[in-house]
Amino acid sequence: MKKVYIIHENDDWTRHLTARLDELNVPYENWDLSEGLVDIQSAPPEGIFYNRMSASSHTRGHRYAPELTDNLLHWLESYGATVINGTGAIELEVSKLKQHLALKTNGINTPETIGAVGKENIIQAAERLNRFPFIIKHNRAGKGLGVRLMYTIQDLKDYVYGPEFEDSIDGISLIQQYVRPADGNIVRSEFIGGKFFYAVKVDSSDGFELCPADNCQIPIGTEMCPAEEPEELTPSKFKIKEDGLPQAQIDLYEAFLKQQRIDVAAIEFIETEDGQTYAYDVNTNTNYNADAEREAGKFAMLELATYLKNELEKTAAVEV
Repeated sequence: MKKVYIIHENDDWTRHLTARLDELNVPYENWDLSEGLVDIQSAPPEGIFYNRMSASSHTRGHRYAPELTDNLLHWLESYGATVINGTGAIELEVSKLKQHLALKTNGINTPETIGAVGKENIIQAAERLNRFPFIIKHNRAGKGLGVRLMYTIQDLKDYVYGPEFEDSIDGISLIQQYVRPADGNIVRSEFIGGKFFYAVKVDSSDGFELCPADNCQIPIGTEMCPAEEPEELTPSKFKIKEDGLPQAQIDLYEAFLKQQRIDVAAIEFIETEDGQTYAYDVNTNTNYNADAEREAGKFAMLELATYLKNELEKTAAVEV
């Protein structure tokens, strides 16, 4: 029997999807790549393959899951398998520098960004950027981890040469222009099957860790692992925009995803007081916020499960 094979490393971010697949009676199998093997001599099983590998896997002890996934996706594609979020997606998921290059190549405005390896080069990157304030962030991160706002070069030196400095898991730090949101919110635009589904406003006033998953809403003033379930959550930071996005922006983002061979993703952007829009993140392992969806009556995991069901049925129809 053909199935949907879900490639991932975190059950907490997959169970919402599998519940919807159960609801639609779609056969599926979880492929947990927190560890495993790739036998390139064998052919893949029949079905379709949906990649939900996350750049933040290392924060859950799964350091090499993205590398294993990258090789597995190449194996699947070499056999002509139907892969949702294939090698194009994993390449951008694990590198924000590549994300910015891809966005710029497709005519999408992004904050000025410089990548650097080594503490001295991080300082030099900030001096070359010469914009204040600015942000330092990890090239491979996820969940907004490692993002800090700096107001001076001395602030950066104190951090980089101090005990709190945390290097990116791939060794590449980004120095980036800080773009101030006009209303204190960032916007996360969700695409399923390469098509715009909805946009959600996210309150960024408390910082940069803005994962929309239910178990990533961290109580105010508390430091805890986002994989844990807090007993008392903050008021929802997420609200789906009733007016959506301008059609020209939707068209631009959809063309970008098509060119990059990405089927399911969130593109996060900031709108400034002077009306400019800056895209700064492409998340190919996107999660959705239940409270915001209930309020708006829009359910992305159901839409995603329906899309996967349709793609699975297409492969069956080809053989008839």
